[in-house]
Amino acid sequence: MLIIHHLGVSQSDRIVWLAEELGLPYQLKWYRRQENGLMPADYLALHPASTAPVITDGDLVMAESTAIVEYLCHRHGGGRLTVHPDQPDYPHYLYWLQFNNNIMGLFLGRMGLNAGPATGPEAERVAGLIARREAGYYGYLEKRLGDAPYLGGAEFTCADIMSMFTLTSLPLFGGRGIEDLPNTQAYVQRVTSRPAYVKAMALAGPAATPPA
Repeated sequence: MLIIHHLGVSQSDRIVWLAEELGLPYQLKWYRRQENGLMPADYLALHPASTAPVITDGDLVMAESTAIVEYLCHRHGGGRLTVHPDQPDYPHYLYWLQFNNNIMGLFLGRMGLNAGPATGPEAERVAGLIARREAGYYGYLEKRLGDAPYLGGAEFTCADIMSMFTLTSLPLFGGRGIEDLPNTQAYVQRVTSRPAYVKAMALAGPAATPPA
């Protein structure tokens, strides 16, 4: 049985969403954050990387969103929601699978700069680099969504599942918003209207609470 180990208010909600899209049977196991917002000890013990999400599938214990979505789609979903290497949009699919991780890296870098009294030329250089890369990523995102309805091409794919957290949840924690990106706003509305997304967010999204 597939078990999705869900840490409240985390990127593990996308794995619940994927399971709903694929119609996979799964058990959802909730973990509450500590009062300081950090993972509880039993979640930290699941995998040496100590990150969310984590799944268990029989004897397999697996972390890292991109690896998990590819694993589930190919091992249990017959390749659905992926793009095959011989399809024209395969390069786009590969690129946008990584968008979330690129933005999260910039977000964490900015958090680090804002957490301390770092000043001087080096801090200014890093802040400028983060701002430039963020502008580039979001500008490219807006362009892509003017060229195609979904990030991986004409059809909804795992590239969209991987990217949605960045566009919906991350702004709640100080990440960049999308108010100035009309193509992106329309895309988010399109994707978040999917029945599987609505169900997954009710079960495991940022506003969800664990079952009693």
